[in-house]
Amino acid sequence: MKARTLQKDKVNIITLGCSKNLVDSEVLSGQLAANEIEVVHENKKLDHNIVVVNTCGFIDKAKEESINTILDQLELKRRGKLDKVYVTGCLSERYRGDLEKEIPEVDAWFGTLELPLILKQFDADYKTELLGERLLSTPKHYAYLKISEGCNRTCAFCAIPLMRGQHISKPIEALVKEAETLVSKGVKEIMLIAQELTYYGLDIYKKRELPKLLDALAAVKGLEWIRLHYAYPSKFPMEILDAMNRHDNICKYLDMPLQHASNNMLKAMRRNITREEMTDLIHAIREKVPSICLRTTLIAGFPGETEDDIEELKEFLKLHRFDRVGIFQYSHEENTSAYDMEDNVPADVKAERAQEVMEVQQEISLEKNMEKVGNIFKVIIDKKEAGRYLGRTEFDSVEVDNEVVIHSDKKLTIGDFVNVKITKAYDYDIEGVVV
Repeated sequence: MKARTLQKDKVNIITLGCSKNLVDSEVLSGQLAANEIEVVHENKKLDHNIVVVNTCGFIDKAKEESINTILDQLELKRRGKLDKVYVTGCLSERYRGDLEKEIPEVDAWFGTLELPLILKQFDADYKTELLGERLLSTPKHYAYLKISEGCNRTCAFCAIPLMRGQHISKPIEALVKEAETLVSKGVKEIMLIAQELTYYGLDIYKKRELPKLLDALAAVKGLEWIRLHYAYPSKFPMEILDAMNRHDNICKYLDMPLQHASNNMLKAMRRNITREEMTDLIHAIREKVPSICLRTTLIAGFPGETEDDIEELKEFLKLHRFDRVGIFQYSHEENTSAYDMEDNVPADVKAERAQEVMEVQQEISLEKNMEKVGNIFKVIIDKKEAGRYLGRTEFDSVEVDNEVVIHSDKKLTIGDFVNVKITKAYDYDIEGVVV
């Protein structure tokens, strides 16, 4: 191994999985930087000597990617390119005992809530005064705001409570302060994330307080867009929509994972809601906020799923015409209640069913995008790529939704808002000119 006695430590953080993991990495970065330790995200230069891999343990593919990333970093260590490899995050939380035996070359393993212990590896102090401060790994005009940790739901397929623990809300005052700090750094859009947004406040305020939090965040000067991700449909608090209507800077956008539409599957998945109740909820939401963009995610291939269940799901999509849909293939996860069921839908059938569902949605997406042609939308500019600008409307979140291809004779600034007249529509993107 290379002697690095004279070289100051430089830490590279590699983040896998969801936006909640990304926020954890950003918080770790902020703490390291405050302790005068140089830190970078996803460093391609390989001029660092320590790596922290923040893993995902959500489904099989994510676990495989996490393991491969760890092994890649250990190969660099074996070749003398790295001094230390640390692993944190959901995979480490869930399987630490097994992983320590199988991959002993890792210098230390940490769970999801062990930030102070990671810092100890660097002889660094956990600085409580930095609460909410972090080094952003996103472009500076948008950021994620994690409003709570953990989940109290008992969905049959989900291992997240095993990795993230029970629901813990952050106080409103702390979140407002964090939002103000983000805005002071140039952030114009924040995406509220949690395992379950609608549960916010039940633990510390003894009632659901997401609407109150939204009112407080909407008052932050300079915050132009607030976006809601991961709202559970059962007992959905409609007051959220009143807050959306009260404030122009709360995007008319709701990400509400439904997971399925067949009552057989919803019951087996322990979703605490029926197809009929979901139908009523969707109608009520659209009645209250007519222009709302509804995004949902679904699961194909849950144990016991039949062709009839999938046909029912496809009909549900045709009926309700969601603006955005994502789909996962079911992953059989240890220690979930579904693990006791037989994983009896073959992998190729899961893939076929997921494809069938997305083909239905593809047609809906194209029709909805065609309706936008000729209309003008406020668009945030995210990046310039291959000589053209790419942005999003308030109805599109980062990475998972439509992009707007923007044509302009003048130079545009990343992070600025422009008005764009839509001229062309595709399945999942739209195109337009600045007006």
